[in-house]
Amino acid sequence: MALAKTTEVDQYEIVGPHKNVQIRERTIIKEDGEFLSDKFHRRVLECVTSAWDGSSWTHTDTDVSSESTEIKNLCNLLWTTDIKNAKKAFNEANKLKS
Repeated sequence: MALAKTTEVDQYEIVGPHKNVQIRERTIIKEDGEFLSDKFHRRVLECVTSAWDGSSWTHTDTDVSSESTEIKNLCNLLWTTDIKNAKKAFNEANKLKS
């Protein structure tokens, strides 16, 4: 009896003016090559995170280096300087700390 567990990105979508990337990952469990079960996990990548320390903002570009090549390429294509600057301005205007 050999159990195998794999995880794959099975769906993604681009949402909103700041091009958030919503990712759905599927974890599959198989026994001797036969499907037993699967489970889904969702997460969202934003181009920039922002932190307010009470007197100034710090903006950090999201690190996608550990993502799949497909997701990295997608983020690099979508997250232009203009999009990142718009997200920073949005976060500051709304005092959003992510």
